[in-house]
Amino acid sequence: MKILNLILASTVLIAGISLQSCKKDIEEILDNENSIIPINFKIDIPESISSSNLQKSLMVTNDSLEGGEIYNHLRTFIHVGESAAEIVNNIMATISTQNINQAMSLSYQSDDDGRVKNLVVVENSTFDGLSWEYELTITDADNATNIDLGNALQVFWNTSPVKGIATLKPFNIDLSQNTAYPDAMYKIEYSEEVTGVYEKHMIVSINGLPLADPAIEPYSMSSLKMFAGKNGDIIDVYGNSEHPNAWFFHQDTTGFDWAFVASSNGTSDIAVAEVGLPSISVDAIDRGTLLVTNSMQNVFTDLIYIEYPNIDSASVANYLVNTNPPGYFNNAGFIQAGIAPNASYIGLVSNIASLTPYNPTDINNITISFK
Repeated sequence: MKILNLILASTVLIAGISLQSCKKDIEEILDNENSIIPINFKIDIPESISSSNLQKSLMVTNDSLEGGEIYNHLRTFIHVGESAAEIVNNIMATISTQNINQAMSLSYQSDDDGRVKNLVVVENSTFDGLSWEYELTITDADNATNIDLGNALQVFWNTSPVKGIATLKPFNIDLSQNTAYPDAMYKIEYSEEVTGVYEKHMIVSINGLPLADPAIEPYSMSSLKMFAGKNGDIIDVYGNSEHPNAWFFHQDTTGFDWAFVASSNGTSDIAVAEVGLPSISVDAIDRGTLLVTNSMQNVFTDLIYIEYPNIDSASVANYLVNTNPPGYFNNAGFIQAGIAPNASYIGLVSNIASLTPYNPTDINNITISFK
């Protein structure tokens, strides 16, 4: 039995920042009145498709590597992206309770790492080729001479409708917790401007996550980008997570991208997802290449025959359990693949047919930076 341990990159995101202490710091300085800062900067994704609670370890045995395990780990990777957005959202929600209603600047001592942080708000800024009503920047004062200028959080936003971009570097938010992740960066693009079929949406980008020892944790994540769009009870999600040391069956073939599309119902907490496993070097933007040519079943089949050229078809079938798309979920996680559990999933299946992941090469080379 070969156990392929999976690093839970969400722990990097969740353990990195103490939100309560951030609130306490600023409350000591400011009174609670009207604020220009948005009180919400994320979309909640149902647990059916986003969860840190893994049902099983990712495991290759002499019998099978079930597709259900790949689908379940998709929930974890989506949860990583949602957690990054939640950290940024909670910091902003905390600051929004304070009397920040105009351009201003102040300093405070963080209860997290005991270091001085500077907070600056300016009006009429530009970033990513767009004009913004406001810009907020939090920096670590003692790191101001570093190449990153001590930047911890930078947010650009408009107020009506709420739309903005937030960039976070956990290392400078709390040096007592994040020294192992000095280069990790998150970018959240959020909009309540109605576009296409969505009443609001967000795009989460992450890079700089450190890779674990591939001999111990070959599935560690280096970067991620995902879109989440909400329309009523329906939340669509698509994107990619990069795993440079990942391998299946044939250990000499490494470096895979979880390319995924999913649609969920926030009220009934059910979801449908489709996963492709292209190489991280694949340069393609079409759904056929990412999810059909590189479907879980096709990738597994090719690698099985490379590793076991004389294997019989019955044994191959054992390795391909639950690899037929799509995968079906409820609030407890993955249920089955290929055939819908009941008619309530039919609309979600139709939704994912119009969704396409990002280009794996772009995610592999993703960059995030402050202004």
